[in-house]
Amino acid sequence: MTYELKAIGVIHSCFKEKFGIPRQPGLVPEAAATLELLPPYNCPEIVRGIEQFSHIWLLFVFHGSPQNRWQPLVRPPRLGGNQRIGLFASRTTFRPNPIGMSAVKLERVESGVDRLLLHLKGVDLLDGTPVVDIKPYIPYADSIPNAEGGFAQNAPPCKHTVTFTDEAATRCHELSHQYPHLRIMIEQLLQSDPRPAYKEEDKGRVYGMHLWDFDLRWRVIGNQVEVLELVMVSSQ
Repeated sequence: MTYELKAIGVIHSCFKEKFGIPRQPGLVPEAAATLELLPPYNCPEIVRGIEQFSHIWLLFVFHGSPQNRWQPLVRPPRLGGNQRIGLFASRTTFRPNPIGMSAVKLERVESGVDRLLLHLKGVDLLDGTPVVDIKPYIPYADSIPNAEGGFAQNAPPCKHTVTFTDEAATRCHELSHQYPHLRIMIEQLLQSDPRPAYKEEDKGRVYGMHLWDFDLRWRVIGNQVEVLELVMVSSQ
């Protein structure tokens, strides 16, 4: 059986590349995005009443992952990247059908002439992600307190302390008017260590990731992450 899905909207996210994106929604509460509804789904009536819900489910397409690359066994980062389990026992992005789902916080709805935006927080979504459906998060049905979570029963621990160089701290302050809570967001992002699970000891190697319109650069020494700089990226 074959079904055709149409994108109802597109995500505009702080995450401009896959490296560094939180591995689950909600792990970085300040991670922000907007969902732009596309015609003919950009009419205010289509989201009437959605503001009553604090969170929503997004069903989306893993557009940044190569197609037809799935395998029956995968190596989840949560297990250190060296233990294999079945694909359907994981949330890998390499799937027979590249469909993902995330429960995210709905901050507000913005409506204008031929423009409808949902402002979101706690996202784990790559910029440009096509969204195929929206559903309200209903606590009594969607939260199962006694559920078993297998190898991911609890949230991953925050492994690192995050510090900023004077240069990085100054740049965060300068950008805070454009990106509120920027420093907090960076701390949340780096505390759980976004490096690959199978990494070798890197002895202070400098890492970088593209957020909004700047590159964030940091290094890890022991249990401490040092944010080195925020470098603006040219739009050219």
